[in-house]
Amino acid sequence: MNNPFTLSFGKKPLQYISRIAQTNEVIQNFEAEIPPNQIYMITGVRGSGKTVMMTSIAAEMKKRENWIVVELNPMRDLLKSLAAKLYSIPQMHERFLKAKLDFSAFGLGVSIEEAPPITDIEDVLMHMLEQIKKAGKHLLITIDEVVNEEEIRIFASSFQIFIREDYPIYLLMTGLYENIYELQNNKALTFLYRAPKLILEPLNYTAIRKSYMDIFSIEAAQAEKMTVLTKGYPFAFQVLGYLYWENRKLHSIEEILPEYDQYLDEYVYSKIWSELSELDKKILLEMAVSGEDRVKNIRENLQMDSGKFAVYRERLKRKGVVDTREYGKMHMALPRFEEYVKTQII
Repeated sequence: MNNPFTLSFGKKPLQYISRIAQTNEVIQNFEAEIPPNQIYMITGVRGSGKTVMMTSIAAEMKKRENWIVVELNPMRDLLKSLAAKLYSIPQMHERFLKAKLDFSAFGLGVSIEEAPPITDIEDVLMHMLEQIKKAGKHLLITIDEVVNEEEIRIFASSFQIFIREDYPIYLLMTGLYENIYELQNNKALTFLYRAPKLILEPLNYTAIRKSYMDIFSIEAAQAEKMTVLTKGYPFAFQVLGYLYWENRKLHSIEEILPEYDQYLDEYVYSKIWSELSELDKKILLEMAVSGEDRVKNIRENLQMDSGKFAVYRERLKRKGVVDTREYGKMHMALPRFEEYVKTQII
């Protein structure tokens, strides 16, 4: 049997712990007769399973005959890309031809006699969406790892128009929290501010423990020890499972810890660290070196006033780096991240 765990990002692994409640929430909302939301944004720290969850939802919707699912690349012209992908779907292409719609101005098909060419990309898509609606179909668009850039803003503005026109169009996007936050707070895209965010929290410890017990046929105590080492972080769940499988004859978690730390460092932590500000790093270094978790003591050790510290504490929370759920305290949210931080002392 091959290793059921994976070190790849984005691809649904063989050993996968689904986020059943959140996945069902999105699907049920999209399938409602009068959907309360036609947009969902999935956000979380790197390695939290955003892409896997989006892919899982898209796969479920593809199984339904009345749904069309299109994935768009955020680095391309999204409106033109959407039009091209819809035109390439055989059943829709046939409907566009029967309706004598001339999209040749955008390189889609050839010009049609007695049919004026449609020269505005929004108009092209509205004609396409009208045909999708007449066919009794729904369109789900997925976009992975969005950032607050012009292409996304243009697309979102057009999407708002499509919703107002009552077209059966739905959008599922993923992104790091700070990127989603910037996009939602763009003054020209206020409708996005109201769009629900699915913030991916740590995986259920019981589910992780059971998964390890079932796969490795180990006792609950050993599985619990492994579970705690992951802190519920999806990528860590995969890495630790992968390494334990490869070294299962050793039956020793301690012996694979150095390799575990190395994978977390090279695949995720070094990237997260590079995106932090100098003051972000200073706070984390203080936490790692002193072992202090009381907010008041950390702030005083750094000689920061409470207002400024609160801003950076919130920043680190948004980035998924610290856990602030316990009143008056803050902890490292990622597994063995304090060990990584200690290596960054100059």
